Amino acid sequence: MAMTRTLCLLLAISLLSACSWLPKDKEKSQNWSASKFYTEASTAMKEGDYEQAIELYEKLEARYPFGRYATQAQLDVAYVYYQYDEPESALAALDRFIKLHPRNSHVDYAYYLKGIVNFNRSIGFVDRFIPSDVSQRDAGAAMDSFDDFSELVRKFPNSKYSKDARKRLLYLRNNIAKHEVHVARYYLDRGAYLAAANRGVYVVENYQRAPAVREALQTMIEAYDKLGLDQLSADARRVLAVNKAKGKFDYLDEGDANSKPLGRKVWEYLELDKN
Repeated sequence: MAMTRTLCLLLAISLLSACSWLPKDKEKSQNWSASKFYTEASTAMKEGDYEQAIELYEKLEARYPFGRYATQAQLDVAYVYYQYDEPESALAALDRFIKLHPRNSHVDYAYYLKGIVNFNRSIGFVDRFIPSDVSQRDAGAAMDSFDDFSELVRKFPNSKYSKDARKRLLYLRNNIAKHEVHVARYYLDRGAYLAAANRGVYVVENYQRAPAVREALQTMIEAYDKLGLDQLSADARRVLAVNKAKGKFDYLDEGDANSKPLGRKVWEYLELDKN
């Protein structure tokens, strides 16, 4: 019995000891000012402790919902979510910031970061290390990124982020056009000739200066030939021949003026995000 009482006493002491530090830990930031919260969160972000940074930014906004620190925290936490590889949370935070602060001096950055998040989603993790033809992937995230950068350039043409956004728009446009051609070829290979031709027409009409236009016209010619639509096939051949003769396919806008391979271009874009 004495031993049982001793064990119970020791257990009680141990529980009291354990509890004694919990309130202190919870109260560690109880009296922090908004400035202190922001400084600690920013330090955690710079040190790569993204989980801690997210927690502190969110506590800052909860405790001090008004003022410049809370506003900046709403934007910073989006960047931290992006670095923490939580793109959906980053996009949600950015959409919220844009909705709440449409006239904020940093709202152009919010649009730009949305484009970056979706841009990297369109590339994927593996391609950061083993670059491949991203045009063969689902174009959903690329289209979202294209829309984000387009919105930035339209609303803030003089923003310091717009120059890079325009470069990415060209890159995205060309890959989206190439993706459409891949789809057209898929239909062609499976005998869906009308669908293949329509995809080719869509590329020619909507991506006139993309390098994929040439292959889109070639796909249209093959599809129309299979369908027995001789006049449409002849029209497509004529357009292809005229553009070749005028050398228009020789100076199509490929997004980046240099001749670096696609894999290197993608890698450089990724590196640019980290600056």
